[in-house]
Amino acid sequence: MTYHEIINTLIYYRGKIIFFTLSVMIFLFLILLFVYPLTFSSEIKILPPEEKSDVGLSGLLGGADASSLLGLGGMGGNSQLYAEILKSRSAAEYVIEKCNLIEFYDEDNIYRVVGALSKNLDVQVTKEGIILLAVDLSTPMFSRFSDVKDSVNNLAAKVSNTFAEALDKINREKLNTKAKQTREYVGTQIAATKVQLDSAEVELKLFQEEYKTISLPAQLEAAIEHAAEIKSQIYFNEIKLKTLKLNMDEDNHTIISLRKKLDVLREQYSKIEAGDKLNKDFLPNFEDVPEISIKLARLTRNVKVLNEVYLLLQTQYYREKLQENKNIPTVQVLDSAIPSLRAKSPRLVFHTFAGGLFAFIFICALIIVQENKLKELQNKVK
Repeated sequence: MTYHEIINTLIYYRGKIIFFTLSVMIFLFLILLFVYPLTFSSEIKILPPEEKSDVGLSGLLGGADASSLLGLGGMGGNSQLYAEILKSRSAAEYVIEKCNLIEFYDEDNIYRVVGALSKNLDVQVTKEGIILLAVDLSTPMFSRFSDVKDSVNNLAAKVSNTFAEALDKINREKLNTKAKQTREYVGTQIAATKVQLDSAEVELKLFQEEYKTISLPAQLEAAIEHAAEIKSQIYFNEIKLKTLKLNMDEDNHTIISLRKKLDVLREQYSKIEAGDKLNKDFLPNFEDVPEISIKLARLTRNVKVLNEVYLLLQTQYYREKLQENKNIPTVQVLDSAIPSLRAKSPRLVFHTFAGGLFAFIFICALIIVQENKLKELQNKVK
């Protein structure tokens, strides 16, 4: 059929086309209005976790919290981590129990409910790191003019807010658990350091009593302070490295950079021990000091190093103990979910006209095909 024949055919059957299209639109409108279930969605906005500038045990001693040690710093990475937690089965189970969704989904198996809830869950992370979460819940059929739609609308908002609660609960549990691991490890280091410190103090005291020596020359004291500072950093970074290994892989960039830092510190300390000519004009090298003085210097240095490490570990121990038992919210909500003003779907006007358009195209195509077949049959008869 030519273009003009198609137009003429459609004009000829315009009455049938209009009647069919309007009938479908009216039927579809009535189905959507009285029968089709309503879907409600309520969105919650969660702020990204605070970015931590320092990572590791030294950062904690400077005032950071346990999340720094655990490698949870970084806004973008944290937001993605939070998004994955929200999608987890643990979060879904918490929400199902808290909102009694087993009854809503009319299922006996909680894992089926988890699957259904996960399909209705939408989690997105904006470029600014803000987490957007929404849950779609649908009413039964024939519920547009009943009170059920209001209860489902309110439930959708409650479920979205409960996901934020689940995220906070899981996050706090993980932080507290890792803080406990760190506290236990730091506790063993405190005990070991205390034994070394007591031994070093006794050895220094016996040496002073034997050789009647009490203090060192001011210049040598400065050299000891310098050596003790580097040695304490070595001890401290070794403890930090072992602590990080509790929660990170060996090939983690933080552990790799910490190893390099330790190598540099050990090299600096070796130069001080052996005698670095660059520092000779300012600080005496240990090799240039009389034997008794250098032994006293080393004993004094060991006591200073161990005492500093012991005090720092004590501070960290009680900091981790507080983190382990604190119950402060870790998730900040920017906008809580509230019941939506209208259903997400169906959209009566849009879907009615969309269905009408589909019906119009369908009936036109059907008429054209039938007319074309009829024309071909007539040509064969002739």
